[in-house]
Amino acid sequence: MSTLLTPKDAATTVRRKIDQKWAEAVCADFGVGDRVTFSVPLRPGVSTGKAVSQLGHAAWHEWHMQWRKFTGRLPAGVELIRKATTIRGVVGDFPATLTADLDGAVSLLSDAYTDAEPPSVDIDHARALASALQSAGAILTPSTLRAVYRLQAIDVQVLISAVTWLRQHPDASTWTLRQLPVPGMHTKWLDTHGALLRDAAGRDVREEVRPRLTVVHLTYVDPHHAASGRRRHDAWTTGDVHDIAYRPRAVLVVENRDSRLWFPPVRDAIVVEGGGKAAAALLANVPWIRAADHVVYWGDIDADGYAILNQFRATLSEPAPDGAPAKPVISILMDATDLHHYAEHGTNHDKGGRLIKPSPATLPHLSEAETIAYNTIATAGPTPFRRIEQEAIPLAHAETRLLQILNGQD
Repeated sequence: MSTLLTPKDAATTVRRKIDQKWAEAVCADFGVGDRVTFSVPLRPGVSTGKAVSQLGHAAWHEWHMQWRKFTGRLPAGVELIRKATTIRGVVGDFPATLTADLDGAVSLLSDAYTDAEPPSVDIDHARALASALQSAGAILTPSTLRAVYRLQAIDVQVLISAVTWLRQHPDASTWTLRQLPVPGMHTKWLDTHGALLRDAAGRDVREEVRPRLTVVHLTYVDPHHAASGRRRHDAWTTGDVHDIAYRPRAVLVVENRDSRLWFPPVRDAIVVEGGGKAAAALLANVPWIRAADHVVYWGDIDADGYAILNQFRATLSEPAPDGAPAKPVISILMDATDLHHYAEHGTNHDKGGRLIKPSPATLPHLSEAETIAYNTIATAGPTPFRRIEQEAIPLAHAETRLLQILNGQD
């Protein structure tokens, strides 16, 4: 396609190129990667007198005059490359390509004549971040710089502190992930920023630390066990010598303590307190849970409850580290029918009285009925309520559902 780019057009194109390649250009300033040059063809498809005639000599002349007027004010770092073209039998050098380094490109956008918007990125701030990363001994790459640029200032400080700390501590195996004494780092910072720290430091401290043992709080609900007079509530820890009282046919994972502590008697069952997304994933590697005939999950009907179910089911869908096979997870009281049946207990506010926000997360491991319920309460649009808490549903109803599973009725 034949076209002519005015100085304003060229500046708009340069802005788009800066937004695409600013990280590479900044890194090149610090010796990482090749120098970046922003290049814009000013008359693509117009290289002959015939092409000029097709566009119109008046348009060509107007375009040429705009560039002649602008050439004298080109900022440092910007170059206008001309190319000979024969028009009506006369050979002349006309603008062909605009090239600029990063500083020149930014200056070009600041010229009032181009009337261009500034880059979406503050280049001076990006350079300051790159300098801070290199000074801390971080591995500077365009992708890392982009990720760091998106961080809040406090998280940048923590990242720099963490990189520095890792340089000073080549062995992190004496701490758990939550124990790492990195200045300014809260215990869950690595849950969000662990991959970025890995890329910046060249080490994945998440793989180096001492593993956090899984602690399972559970309730024995088998009536024969209760009749023996032995303890009803127990805790099991990975690697400990203590074992559970009996091997269950069904393990029911619940999210709320009251639901575990007061669950009705069910033969051959154990009720486990899940404790959130991270704990639910850890439960997937507990041998006696995987060994049960039925692994069942029951959580709140809200975005978090479905996210936990999704994560638990995803983790159990893969073989365990000890070689135990994948295991399906059944949910109870969490499908679309349950959503409507217990709608009178629905709420839109959290325990602090704040409105519960919608969730944009996609949860691929939910069933069709669970997905309908999740989409109903998590939608960004209007919905009657966003949460039904587990405690609001009678435990007798959960008992009935669990018995149906044990009896092969579900």
